[in-house]
Amino acid sequence: MAEPVITRFAPSPTGFLHIGGARTALFNWLYARGRGGQMLLRIEDTDRERSTQAAIDAILDGLKWLGLDWDGDVTYQHKRADRHREAAEQLLSAGRAYRCFATQAELEEMREKARREGRARLYDGRWRDRDPAEAPPGAKPVIRLKSPLEGETVIEDKVQGRVVWQNADLDDLVLLRSDGSPTYMLSVVVDDHDSNITHIVRGDDHLTNAARQKQIYDGLGWNTPVMAHIPLIHGPDGAKLSKRHGALGVDAYRAMGYLPAALRNYLVRLGWSHGDQEIFSTEEMMRLFDLPHVGRSPSRFDFAKLENLNGHYIRNSSDEELATALADFAPALPDGAALQTRIATRRAQLVAAMPGLKERAKTLVELAEGARFILVDRPLELDDRARALLSGDALAVLRSSLTALEATEWKAEALDASARALAEQLGVKLSAIAQPLRAALTGRATSPGIFEVMQVLGRDESLARIRDQTGA
Repeated sequence: MAEPVITRFAPSPTGFLHIGGARTALFNWLYARGRGGQMLLRIEDTDRERSTQAAIDAILDGLKWLGLDWDGDVTYQHKRADRHREAAEQLLSAGRAYRCFATQAELEEMREKARREGRARLYDGRWRDRDPAEAPPGAKPVIRLKSPLEGETVIEDKVQGRVVWQNADLDDLVLLRSDGSPTYMLSVVVDDHDSNITHIVRGDDHLTNAARQKQIYDGLGWNTPVMAHIPLIHGPDGAKLSKRHGALGVDAYRAMGYLPAALRNYLVRLGWSHGDQEIFSTEEMMRLFDLPHVGRSPSRFDFAKLENLNGHYIRNSSDEELATALADFAPALPDGAALQTRIATRRAQLVAAMPGLKERAKTLVELAEGARFILVDRPLELDDRARALLSGDALAVLRSSLTALEATEWKAEALDASARALAEQLGVKLSAIAQPLRAALTGRATSPGIFEVMQVLGRDESLARIRDQTGA
């Protein structure tokens, strides 16, 4: 029986959950969930000066919003320092590590000499086999791994394939600093081993770390987890992703009005594919996602594609789901608290209008803007284009419309017929009736079908808005 799959997402809490980290979390989550396994969450907060509670909160909140859950409690790396030191002592006892008393000046001299000679290995190993008794009095050593000097270190990576490093190029890395604090390299290996991690899925900027960590696993006599190093995300121009490309926090995408399901779908296609399929349900992602189908080349972030995908998800969401999403999103908008209250009190109207609204929106921001005519109070504030539509003869047409509409059954089809009859009577096009109505009823020059708008608003509200503009 195969061992259960256990993956982990292990962010450093020095900033927000950026889009690359979110994709790494998604890939780990899909791989584990699709195999009935577990995904653990570990906060790698050994850099105590840069780690903040605000960043931790942002990471947890971002994962929850994306719909990515984890198994068990969140673990914090800095709390396990004693266990990490214990592993270093184990390596010392086994002769796989040693105390190094080299001074900072000596280390700088070694690095400079290695650079002059074109050698990758910077540390010259002067304390590998030296008696610690030779150290200067009071000197505090670091503990270094005694890396093999010959042969190769090999990783059979599920994405990158077979990756080989020459041991002659790899330094004796530091495991414990002179103050006794463990380094990232040691902490990661010990935590992954103690958590029974079977698969490490992370960005390929960690690929070099994999060689060093493999040597620690070997030194401790532990099995190395399966590794998969996924390419980083680049901008549309092929350059490393930056803020101008979209290297923002997940919270920023949330504030821009993207749906979590759409962002998940977009992220899963950044580097992974299943034929030509673009749209995936969460269940399909779990069933189909596999590491060998992740490409080796960096993927390019495309805002237009994300926006179009989000529009697809909005159009295919139920009207009730979108009303709830809009209510949850409202606090991110100007006057959010008041807007949230109006959504609650006018929810029935909002749901009724949703079929027309969602066809015109690609984000929740656009959806909220489209729904503005339902959520504003009288008298409406007209934008410049709407105000222009109510100039000249348009007000006279609007007054005639008011008289005709007061005697009309309040259903979209009947309202449409009444407007057409009035247009014929006045010898004008239907748009000469519809556009002034649209301006008076929505405060905008564009909206869903105006007769559907009138049906949603209801007779009393619609006629009152028309009267506001005609002075009737």
